[in-house]
Amino acid sequence: MGMNSGNKGRFSEINVTPFVDVMLVLLVIFMITAPMMFNGISLTLPKTKQVNRLTLNNEHVILSIAPTGELFLGKEKLLMEELAQTLRERLSQTRNKTVYIRGHYSLKYGKVAKVMGRLKREGFGHLALVTEVE
Repeated sequence: MGMNSGNKGRFSEINVTPFVDVMLVLLVIFMITAPMMFNGISLTLPKTKQVNRLTLNNEHVILSIAPTGELFLGKEKLLMEELAQTLRERLSQTRNKTVYIRGHYSLKYGKVAKVMGRLKREGFGHLALVTEVE
């Protein structure tokens, strides 16, 4: 863009470089923090070879089982007795009808199987276990 001699050295363009820099920084921050916002509590998940790549988000219904056996839906602690009703309410609000189960690595298989069995008896047909990639 050449300078117009009638403007006496003034530019009429807006410098967007600082704006782009700020937007890129915000994008990086969002990309790093977004996966941590929806999982609820922090768990160490079992590691497996990658089968299906899954990106969980707020639209998914994620049930977490803590090392102590406590159940969480997001960060909300649930009792086994109220689990089915709460899951039905959450699933009615989403298009995805799968319940994703995140069980801590140190949990015994029987505890996870007990929760899955309870969900199956209550009529939840689509269950998926969440693991980390080795």
